[in-house]
Amino acid sequence: MRSHKLTARRLTLYGMMIALAFVFSYLEHLIPFNIGIPGVKLGLGNIVVLLSLYTLGTSGAFLIAVLRILLIGLTFGGMFSMFYSLAGGLLSFTIMALLKRWKIFGVTGVSICGGVCHNVGQLIVAMLVLETGSVWYYFPVLLVTGALTGTAIGAAGALMTARLQKYIHG
Repeated sequence: MRSHKLTARRLTLYGMMIALAFVFSYLEHLIPFNIGIPGVKLGLGNIVVLLSLYTLGTSGAFLIAVLRILLIGLTFGGMFSMFYSLAGGLLSFTIMALLKRWKIFGVTGVSICGGVCHNVGQLIVAMLVLETGSVWYYFPVLLVTGALTGTAIGAAGALMTARLQKYIHG
């Protein structure tokens, strides 16, 4: 059982993870990745969220996920982009945390579900904001892209988690 006492070591680790997630998200903004569908991104910052979920636990990973979204939204986006990202991120995080707890999938499977759910959360917000269900025609493309990016993020997260476990808990 993990201790959730906020020690200097744990606080430093959280700060490093938030900074790393921010840097990965910033790098993603620099990479030209446009397939012609609004909202499709690689999700590089989610590597850190996934890594945190498996190494720091649910509450620490949740804090990192929310702070990453808020910092990126304030730095590079606006209120609407932050709202969309929060909706997708919160749904994604909830599903990933549940799947991890239930041990249904490994790290990559959890990430794939998270990638797809992130897109579903954003589609729900788009449907509410635009007051139309017609945005669901994006779903098949977002399902595929969420699964592909979720696979890449999950593979990277699984590799990093396996290598960093001993350093984080050591």
